[in-house]
This record gives sequence, C-alpha cells and structure tokens, in this order.
Amino acid sequence: MFQGASELSLDAKGRLAVPTRHRDALQSGGAAVVLTAHPDGCLLLYPRLSWEPIGARVQALSSFNEQARWWQRLLVGFAEELEPDAQGRILVSPALRKFASLKKDVMLVGQGSHFELWDVELWNEMLQKAITQAASSPPPGTENFSL
Repeated sequence: MFQGASELSLDAKGRLAVPTRHRDALQSGGAAVVLTAHPDGCLLLYPRLSWEPIGARVQALSSFNEQARWWQRLLVGFAEELEPDAQGRILVSPALRKFASLKKDVMLVGQGSHFELWDVELWNEMLQKAITQAASSPPPGTENFSL
C-alpha cells in the first residue's frame, strides 16, 4: 500500500528519485513501472502489474463514446513503461512534464495502489480548495464516518 506524501525535486534531465522506502514495493513483480496522465492534471505512477488491469479496462471502453475516447487518450495514450535506473530514478518524459506542468519541485502522494505526482504549486492550490470544500460538504458515503 502506497501512502504518505513526499516533496521531491526533478533533476535537470527530468528524473525523479523514488523514495527508498517505496522502491521495492513499486517494482514488485518486475522492475518496470508505468507513468501516465490523469484528468485532474497530475500524473499516476503504478507498479506495472497493477497498471495492466486498469489499462485493459480503459482500452475496453467504447470508442464511440467521446468521453471514453478522451479517457483512453489520456490514460493509455500518455502511459509510459519505465525502468528505474540503479539509483531508483525514473525519467519523466517532456510530454508528461508538460501535461502536468511539472517544474522542479513536485509532490509524490500515495493513493494506496499507486502514487499521484503533482507540481508542488498546483498541489498546494488543490489541497487548499479540498480542505475548504471538505469542511462544508463531505463526499457521499461519509455521513456516518468518524476519525
């Protein structure tokens, strides 16, 4: 399970050093990982084996549905299978950096089965909006939820 948030930096070549504590789990079932676009403007980082059923489900969506086609273009069209180098770094391609407006400082946020990768400024903006909204309207299904 991938959890926690880490503020990281891309190097001059666009490489991201995956935190040591997540490397083994992220590469479970093989060395490859998959990095792709998400409709919210961030990137998704999956172990390759965890990505395969998701990619297959997206590809199975009807190509006659406009919204489904855009999901396919984003999630499958931007998907890149990457092999981390000996230092545990992955190269974020120029296309994916442009899509997610990634500059130097990024946030890697655990989401259980995968990570989200955000530009740190955009992350902070979205986080503040979410905190404000959470106080006034919790998501459906959390009416009887307590922490």
